[in-house]
Amino acid sequence: MKTQPEPEYRHGSPARVGVLLVNLGTPDAPTAPAVRRYLAQFLSDQRVVEIPPAVWKPILHGIILRTRPAKSAAKYASIWTPEGSPLAVWTRKQAELLQANVSAHGLALTVRHAMRYGNPSIAGELDALKAAGCDRILVVPMYPQYSGTTTASVMDDVHHWQLRQRTLPELRWVRQHHDDAGYIEALARRVQDHWAREGRGDHLLLSFHGVPERTLTLGDPYHCHCYKTARLLGERLGLGKDALSLSFQSRFGKAKWLEPYTEPTLQALAKKGVQHLQIFCPGFPADCLETLEEIAIEGRQVFLAAGGQRYDHIPCLNDHPAWIDALRGLVEHHTAGWAVRTDAQPRPADLESQRQRALALGAKV
Repeated sequence: MKTQPEPEYRHGSPARVGVLLVNLGTPDAPTAPAVRRYLAQFLSDQRVVEIPPAVWKPILHGIILRTRPAKSAAKYASIWTPEGSPLAVWTRKQAELLQANVSAHGLALTVRHAMRYGNPSIAGELDALKAAGCDRILVVPMYPQYSGTTTASVMDDVHHWQLRQRTLPELRWVRQHHDDAGYIEALARRVQDHWAREGRGDHLLLSFHGVPERTLTLGDPYHCHCYKTARLLGERLGLGKDALSLSFQSRFGKAKWLEPYTEPTLQALAKKGVQHLQIFCPGFPADCLETLEEIAIEGRQVFLAAGGQRYDHIPCLNDHPAWIDALRGLVEHHTAGWAVRTDAQPRPADLESQRQRALALGAKV
C-alpha cells in the first residue's frame, strides 16, 4: 500500500496535541456548479444514502444532480454573507474562539476545523495538524446527537486518511455530547438571551434534522438522543410539556422519516391557537441553510399562513460564550492525560465544569 510522504521531523521538537472540529459542509459558492460538486460528494456517501449504488447512482447523476443544484443555489444565495457561507463562517469562528479559550485556560492545544463534504477537507486539516507536530489528535464531530449518517461518516473519512499514513498519530473522538452539562447550559443561555430581548413566546418548538425512520429500527440512537436533549433543555428552562415540543425537519425522498415533521407541526400549533411561536434548532451548533432558510424563512411562511401571529427563529449557538466554554470543557475532558497545562493547577471554574460534566454523564436516560 502506498503512503503519502511524512512531514519533516526535527529531533527534539515537542509533541503537540491537536483538536479538529468537523462540521457537515457547504458549497464554496451559491452557484449551481458549486452546489452540484457539493451534492455529488454528500449524496454519494453510503452512510447518508443507504440505497445500493447500482440503483442510486443513475438516480443521483441522471435526475438529482441535473435538477436540484440550481434550486439549492438560489436558497444558498438568500442566506449567503459577505464572508461566505454562514456554516463556514461560524465553524471557522468557533475554532478560532476555542483556540483562544483553551489557551486562556492553560491548555496547550492546536485547534483547526474541517468539513466532511467540501472545504477545508478532513484529510487536508489532519495533514496540517500532523505537519505542526501533533502526534495526538482529538476529532470533534459537531453533531451533538450521534447518528451513523453524520458522526460515523466523519470517522469513516478520518480512517480513510489513516490508510495513507505511515506514521499514525494517536486518535480520540467525541462520540456524542447530547446530554453534556455544558452543552445543555449553552442551549439554555441562548434561549434565555432571546427571551430577555424579545420576550417569551407561547410555545418553544425544538426542530432537529431528520433522518429516515429505518435508522431507528436498525439501532441508530439519534432519535433517543434528540429526545433526551429536548427533555434536559426543557427541565433547565422550567418548561412544561404544553410549552415545549419537538419535531424533525429536512425530509428528502419518499421514504418515511422520523416524526413528527416540522412543517405539519408548525401548522398544527398555529391552528391550536399558538400565537407567538419560538423555534430553536439544538442539533445545529452553527446556523446554516437548514436553519436560516428552511426554518427562519420557509417555516415562518408556513406558521403565519396557518394563522399564527408571531414567529421567532432563535439563532444557533454560533459564537455564544457559553458554547465556546462548553466546547473547551468537552475538549479538556476528552484530552485528559494528553494535553499539557501551561498553568500549575486546574482553576476552580474548571473543577466545577468537570464536576457538572461527570454528573451529566451519569444521569439516567
